Amino acid sequence: MRQLVTLLWLAAATILLGGCQSAYYGAMEKVGVHKRDILVDRVDDARDAQTDAQQEFKSALQRLDELLQFDGGELEERYNALNDDYESSKSAAERVRDRIEAIDDVAQALFDEWQDELELYSNDAMRRESERSLRDTERRYNSLLRSMERAAATMDPVLAKLQDNVLFLKHNLNASAVDAIRGEYNSLQTDIQALIREMETAINESNQFIAAMKEG
Repeated sequence: MRQLVTLLWLAAATILLGGCQSAYYGAMEKVGVHKRDILVDRVDDARDAQTDAQQEFKSALQRLDELLQFDGGELEERYNALNDDYESSKSAAERVRDRIEAIDDVAQALFDEWQDELELYSNDAMRRESERSLRDTERRYNSLLRSMERAAATMDPVLAKLQDNVLFLKHNLNASAVDAIRGEYNSLQTDIQALIREMETAINESNQFIAAMKEG
């Protein structure tokens, strides 16, 4: 418990001092939490954020489908539900991007430190083994980062189409407007299915990366 309080205090102090990541990493290392541990935690957070984003986009598509089934009921209520899901999807996408940025920050700090420390070895065999491990970790990480970035990129066209539909309905909330956007549904559905597939790939790579880091 005392260590947890200390960790929280150090994290808060770092934020108050300007949020410098290097200072944060240094403070965490003093209490036994190293960059490798932080990297694993951040990959885990990003995986969860992607899972949440999948659900938000699925929900938005379902809301649009429900609105397109409009048959004289409360159209404004369905529009409000769609708008809420669009805003939730946009927030989820921002969280995914933030998590990816946070991962890359600590990953680069870890790799730079690891590379510098190779020069400190006096035992050549140990240095070569450590360097091999570093290159393997970098390779796995770069594959993971590309996968996450591909998945994140698929969010943009989906958000753009959702926004178009929400804006159009906002200013034309009637049965004719609903009919006008029916043709967009199939395209949006295809984009969301592609998004979900890319995110599933990234989530699976995240699980593999986490497992490999814990084993190593």
